[in-house]
Amino acid sequence: MAKQSGLGDALLIAGYDLSGDIQALGNVGGGPAALEQTGIDKFAMERIGGIRDGRMQYTSFFNPGTLPDRSHARLKLLPYADVIMTYMRGTALGSPSANIVAKQANYDGNRGDSGEFTFSVDAQANGYGVEWGRSLTAGKRTDSTATNGTGVDFGVGSPPLFNGAALFGLQAYLHVFAFTGTSVTVKLQESSDNGVGDTWADVAGGAFTAATGITSQRIATAAGQTVERYLRVVTTGTFTNAVFAVSAIRNDVEVKF
Repeated sequence: MAKQSGLGDALLIAGYDLSGDIQALGNVGGGPAALEQTGIDKFAMERIGGIRDGRMQYTSFFNPGTLPDRSHARLKLLPYADVIMTYMRGTALGSPSANIVAKQANYDGNRGDSGEFTFSVDAQANGYGVEWGRSLTAGKRTDSTATNGTGVDFGVGSPPLFNGAALFGLQAYLHVFAFTGTSVTVKLQESSDNGVGDTWADVAGGAFTAATGITSQRIATAAGQTVERYLRVVTTGTFTNAVFAVSAIRNDVEVKF
């Protein structure tokens, strides 16, 4: 793919929005390795999918500020534990998003002749590869009380079932950036027609663990679960301020991790 502008995009890492300090994303990719399985009786190459992998490579400005959403304060730590990352390709409701559970492999400084100081970061997937989905919030969403979000159309499944449902479950990612209150539970609901005649219902296995502060999570439903065409995010709990973002991946084909 040719180089594209990233204006209006967002990079979320472990419950922090570092977008303001990100200069560019150099590589967002991955997928199953192509394993050659060509029999001697064939006249063309045969391949099957191998291990799923993924990566996010990006460049960060040097911003030594002490605020929690300044990149240097977060990235210099080089955590040993996995971090959850979401790249939002635009911040409109339903925009594409890439999600990954990854290890931050490096934090390499680069000083240009002009004096510009940047850092190159390579995040390598650990367990699930890159998962492309859709944003169920328009960038960061702020709820001051229990709220029903707007539905997003995920289209007809493959193979298409009645009213566009898909057969293979879903995964979802949550980042909570700020919170005031006792706890907030963020969960997904589904409908075949955006709630027109088919009442919204909770997705089985589609609720994140209740959050009480800054956090990030990944959840997955059963692999063979039917998921309806429309999805939305709802919040419940006791709180006065919850700032968060959610991305979901509805599997239109069978996926194994």
